[in-house]
Formats: sequence, structure tokens, C-alpha cells
Amino acid sequence: MPVSTPSRHTLALAAAVVISGLAWPMAAGASPILGQVDTFEDGTVAGWQVGSPTHPAPPANIASGGPAGVDDNFMMLSAFGAGVNEGSRLTAFNLAQWAGDYLAAGITSISMDVRNFGPDEVTLRLLLAGPFTPFPQNLAVTLDSILLPAGGDWISVSFSLLPADLNVLLGTAAGALSQATELRLFHNTDPTFTGPTSSSPPVTAQVGVDNIRAGAAVVPEPAAISLLALALGVSWPAFRRRAR
Repeated sequence: MPVSTPSRHTLALAAAVVISGLAWPMAAGASPILGQVDTFEDGTVAGWQVGSPTHPAPPANIASGGPAGVDDNFMMLSAFGAGVNEGSRLTAFNLAQWAGDYLAAGITSISMDVRNFGPDEVTLRLLLAGPFTPFPQNLAVTLDSILLPAGGDWISVSFSLLPADLNVLLGTAAGALSQATELRLFHNTDPTFTGPTSSSPPVTAQVGVDNIRAGAAVVPEPAAISLLALALGVSWPAFRRRAR
């Protein structure tokens, strides 16, 4: 039986990641649980990392000033812009509590509180990748993006993880969601992880992150939809047919 080899696209993507200085990790953690949340109140960064021992400012736990104010801990992510060998891009990933099977857990969204303390505008996205053998078999980026103006205040945001809301770069959306080795939060104006901007364009920023929560899409109850259908002057079965 012939041995399968990675496609040119897979090899090119893996090479781009390595060149960017963001080598893919190989370990996986426990499966995520619906409703889990990283509050950072324990004084740690809850397993979030940058993967480089020479990064000038890896993720840090800040003891006060989160969205709840005084004594509310949060995680600070820093980037120092073009010309910096390490730390030029805003990115952090987690291999522990955010690695696993999102489909089985019923997780269809991830919400968080974020604030841009820095001088540059930042566009945040999420990435799901895995498994690695050694190349990533599945890689998907959220089409949703969150624009953070420079010097803004704390805001609550949510990223949809529904398959239709993911830009699949390798493999399938279902594969990325069910076999996630890594969850990454990063800055990129495009829903990609390659191309002219590499994995993430250089940016000068300090972004606070708090209350990272695994959630599920809210599905309206049939009774509530029936009331809506009645208001629109159609029957419930007809409303369902139109929705389909």
C-alpha cells in the first residue's frame, strides 16, 4: 500500500508557519467543557503562551484593572511591531483546557472581554488547528473578526465556531472542531494564516483579555418561533419551510 504524503499546499502552509516563528506545538490537552471560563483570578495565564522563550513580553497576568475594575485580574498580550525579531505579532495559543472536541462538547462560540491599551488598531480572530502528524491536518480561522480601536475601553465580544462561520485553510471545519490540538487568539485583518501578512501582520499593541468562555448558540424555542410566525401572518409549519 503506498504511503500518503502531505500535499504541496499542506507543506507550504507548514513552512510558512515555521518561517513566521510560530512553530506548531505537538501536545494536546483535555477536551473543553461547555461553560468553562478563564478568569485569570488565580494569578496565572491559564496555559496561554507564545511558544518562544525569547519573546520580550509573553502573556502576563495583571492583578487589577480588568473589566470589573479594581482587583479584577486579566491577561495582557503584547506585540512590538515591525523590526522586532520576536514579539512583532500579537498572538497567543492554548494547548490545555481549550484543546479537544468542540462538537462533542456542544461548543459553538467563544466569548471574552477585551481591551486595546496600545497605540495601533487591532483585529482579533480565533484559529483552531489539529491534529499534527507532524503537519496540521485541519486548520480553520473564524470569519468573524473583532476590531479594537487604539486606546479603547473593555468590550464583550463573541466568536462563532459554527462550521459555516469558519474559513477552512486545511482539512475540514468538522476536523478542526473535533480534533483541536490548539486554540489561538491572534491579530489579522484577513481570515487566513498565510499569504502576504504571514501568520499575523506586525502590530504595536497591548491587548487585555478576560473571561474567555465556551458557549453555545441560543436556539429559539418552538413556542417563541410560533409567536413570531403568528406576528408575520404565517403558520408554524410554513415558517419552518421558509426558514429552510
